[in-house]
Amino acid sequence: MRDFTSDRIKAIKPSGIRKFFEIASTIEDCVSLGVGEPDFDTPWHITEEGIYALEKGKTFYTSNSGLPELREEISKWNKRKYNLNYSKDEIVVTVGGSEAIDIALRCCINPSDEVIILEPCYVCYEPDIILAGGIVNKIQLKSENEFKIAPEELESAITPKTKIVIMNYPNNPTGAIMEKKDLEKIAEVIIKHDLLVISDEIYSELTYSNNHVSIGSLPNMRERTIVINGFSKAYSMTGWRLGYVMADKAIMEQMKKIHQFVIMCAPTISQYAAIEALKNGDKDIEMMKEQYDGRRRYFLSELDRLGIPCFEPKGAFYLFPDIRKFGMTSEVFATDLLNKQRVVVVPGTAFGDNGEGFVRISYAYSLNALKEAIKRIEQYITNL
Repeated sequence: MRDFTSDRIKAIKPSGIRKFFEIASTIEDCVSLGVGEPDFDTPWHITEEGIYALEKGKTFYTSNSGLPELREEISKWNKRKYNLNYSKDEIVVTVGGSEAIDIALRCCINPSDEVIILEPCYVCYEPDIILAGGIVNKIQLKSENEFKIAPEELESAITPKTKIVIMNYPNNPTGAIMEKKDLEKIAEVIIKHDLLVISDEIYSELTYSNNHVSIGSLPNMRERTIVINGFSKAYSMTGWRLGYVMADKAIMEQMKKIHQFVIMCAPTISQYAAIEALKNGDKDIEMMKEQYDGRRRYFLSELDRLGIPCFEPKGAFYLFPDIRKFGMTSEVFATDLLNKQRVVVVPGTAFGDNGEGFVRISYAYSLNALKEAIKRIEQYITNL
């Protein structure tokens, strides 16, 4: 019998993160610092709105783009928070931010169009580009520049085939951010070369020094920016599977068609809960962010005490320490730490080849779990 699967999908590697979790699931008494998921329950007032929706029989399809009242709240919230000006008709509610990234790329890529990604980066960008028929062009971000993209790096990577740049700040896996002055220089290059930015801003609410700035809010960038965001990280709603994408109407009219035929609509109950999150969830975000910041500062100080280099991340809930001094690849280090001390971290190479020499640590865990992890990591490096 012939092989019915496509060459394109066979060329794509499975997620390095999931592969590692499968190994970890077979080992007892693990301390996991691997999952990029808030450890807080969804705030009760948000959950309650989902329950009310169920009780009131609000379990039918919504419009393809999502509930009009939710899209209106998304529009107002982004205007208030980030000075982004997208109307409710320029917003589609998606099944998580991952669907939003996928449909944005499929909407805009023609065969052989080139898409620049900034490595290390979120695991889905490269596969999604390939599945959409595009060509991946990678920029290797530098730890000494705190994993920010410099305008000269972007300028030198652009070719006649370049069409899109994907940016993810605050960043997964590094926790890096871009300040307004950084983004203004990047915007100049984007405009000069007539490019489109897909800005993945799922961690926009989790910054610890400066408030997040969206590149789509800068002059002349609105029409050439697709903004991705959602509810998973800010409101601890990962299992509700709800995100959204915002873009100029000309782009959005085409993007809607993909969402319409592939998904129909995002989960109705989750949409009602999300309205409550946007209206009354600011205090929940602040509470969670305060907890994350305390954990961030604790773990950074402990890594410093142990002599493990790590730049100070100012966003998301990740650390990206440099483990090159131990003379192991990222995968060997992470595997050995798991086998000998039952601590789960993610090899930096799960986020691209440029992640070699680093591991990702999530501090979206209790302080007690972080303290136990540090204790075990210290034992591990002492015995090397």
